[in-house]
Formats: sequence, structure tokens, C-alpha cells
Amino acid sequence: MAKGRTIGLRAVGGGSLTAVRVGFGWQAVPRRGLFGSRTREIDLDASAILFADNQPVDVVFFRHLASDDGAVRHTGDSLVGGGGGGGGGGGGDDEAILVDLQRVPLHIDQIVFTVNSFTGQTFQEVQNAFCRIVDETYDQELARYTLNGGGQYTAQIMAKVHRSGAGWQMTALGNPANGRTFQDLLPAILPHL
Repeated sequence: MAKGRTIGLRAVGGGSLTAVRVGFGWQAVPRRGLFGSRTREIDLDASAILFADNQPVDVVFFRHLASDDGAVRHTGDSLVGGGGGGGGGGGGDDEAILVDLQRVPLHIDQIVFTVNSFTGQTFQEVQNAFCRIVDETYDQELARYTLNGGGQYTAQIMAKVHRSGAGWQMTALGNPANGRTFQDLLPAILPHL
């Protein structure tokens, strides 16, 4: 999936999609040193910010693992990255956020997914970062967005899932930003709503 592209979310077997997993993965860039290459651990944090009429109304992240209504749940914090580390999301995801689309309250019209470095590590130290959306019922990947290149920023506004008529769509955003928390990223998110 290319940056800026929007796709309709449909179940693998056709019909309405009921639940999705938004998985995130990344690896540390190996560093060359006097004694060969070594890899640092990279701690990125995935968040989902729920919006109603362009206003943030709830958030799911490592310190608040479920939305107030229970429709959006974080599977847990990975402190190291590297594909499949600790997040429990499967498929090489380091962290994953589950969305029960049928339970998302009607006033929630967009869910924006971000990844940020609370410790201040930059994406120059990250490689193979991705965001993917999986049909949770069939465990089938529907779309994947892979980030290209690094940079001197500490966060990415990865993607958004938004209502479209009676269904849902996903838009790959992939916009770099700076901030250690989802609150820091809100000014950078607003233009994408």
C-alpha cells in the first residue's frame, strides 16, 4: 500500500468486516563498531486515538490498554522491537491494536494510529518499520504499509481507519512527526482528519 492511498475494508470472504488487528513492526539498524556490528533495542509505542468530529475523545496506548467502551484494545508494550517481540499480535508484529468495528460507537468516525519513541530514539535508528491491517476473524492480512527511510524524527502518524457510509476504510499516512507521546502528536494529526 502506498502513502496516501485509501482502501475499503472488506472481510476476506466478502461482506462486512467485524474486527481488525492493526499490527506494527520495526527493527533496529545494526551499528558497526570496533568489534563488529551490534544491534540496539528500539522501544517504539503504538497508540490509537479515537476521534469524533475531529476532536480526540479517547486513546489506547501502553498505559491505557482499552478504550472506555472496550471496542479498541492494545495487546501490550514491546520494549525491544525486532519482529514479534512481546506484543502478542502475531505475524511478526511487535505491537498490535485490536478494533471490534461493530462495537465502535457511532459518534467515533476516525481512529488514527501512531508510533512514537518515548525515549527519544529517532527513526534514523529504525529499519523495516511497517503497519498492517488484518481481518481478525480470518487472520488474513488486508493491507500493509512499509515505511521507507529513516529520519531525525521520533514519531510516525502511520494510518487511519475511518467510516465510509456503512463500512470502514483505511488510509496510509506515513507522516513523520516529533513527540514522545500521543499528546505531543495531536497538532500534527489534525491536518489528516
